[in-house]
Amino acid sequence: MSELSGGQSDDHASTDDARPAPSAGGNSGGGKGAFAQEVHSVTIHARQRTFYIDLKESGHGKFFKISEKSRGGQKTTIMFDAEDLDQFIDAFQQMKSQL
Repeated sequence: MSELSGGQSDDHASTDDARPAPSAGGNSGGGKGAFAQEVHSVTIHARQRTFYIDLKESGHGKFFKISEKSRGGQKTTIMFDAEDLDQFIDAFQQMKSQL
């Protein structure tokens, strides 16, 4: 069973937080110091992994950053624009119906 808690862990802090938001065209380059600021963060503890879901905002708009940290310390991150959230929710609902 997974544990869901709000807030941010010290393990989560990294230089990735200063990364500019992805643009609609897929170019992740930022301009004129437009770095992302955290709007909200949720941490999920699931078996031997920890997932961090962050809503961030930059000069390019809002986006989600989802990071996974395995027990061995390996970290993987994906980011997507906030306007695409409904597509991710629909995909997860389809997957859930297959369980």
